[in-house]
Amino acid sequence: MPLTSPRRSALVDQVIAQLRNQITSGEWPVGARIPTEPELVELLGVARNTVREAVRALAHNGLLDIRQGSGTYVIATSELAGVMHRRFAGAEPRHIAELRSTLESSAARLAAERRTERDLVQLDALLARREEAWAGGDAEVFVAADVSLHMAVVTASHNDVLIELYADLGDLVADWLRADVGTELLPSAHLDHARLIEAIRRGDGDAAASEAAGYPFACLAKNAQDTPGENAQDAPLTGAGG
Repeated sequence: MPLTSPRRSALVDQVIAQLRNQITSGEWPVGARIPTEPELVELLGVARNTVREAVRALAHNGLLDIRQGSGTYVIATSELAGVMHRRFAGAEPRHIAELRSTLESSAARLAAERRTERDLVQLDALLARREEAWAGGDAEVFVAADVSLHMAVVTASHNDVLIELYADLGDLVADWLRADVGTELLPSAHLDHARLIEAIRRGDGDAAASEAAGYPFACLAKNAQDTPGENAQDAPLTGAGG
């Protein structure tokens, strides 16, 4: 005999699919608290146990975090992103910086070779938004703008595998940048990204790769107790926003 009836299992799967869609579509962004269990019961028209099973399944897969006494929060936008978040959340900042440097410099080089006019318009808009966010002084808004700009650079590489991989790392990158920026945006810590965008515009792959490779280490120097070994990026840079 099956442990659960097919009808019951199918209903839970449907609820899981609906909740996952709310997350992947951006209706419930990372960091957002989802509706309470009673609210979900009313919205979905299903039993409380069905909602509970679906939420627990998504929490097990790494998309949701159930916090007793506070609520349930979105922590990743896909199962793979959730796995990466759990696997690398406690990684050494230096190792995260090295990973970002490798991925982002490769993406920037490809972006310089393959960017379209539409890509350039998007990059210009997101660079302006990043600067506006910095001027506005809201650290969380700035982190979101900074991550969006880096994602746009990767998107301009037109390498689908690289784009998906970086998107799944995006939540972890945002967490790391959030820790780097802190709660106060200091003028002395501003890290300009205009040179990166201009290098991509000129089609200068070497310059674009060099700019992108250095940003993660600029953030690292501000936070890590140790610095990278004898690399080109080892200069004690400082700055907020990777």
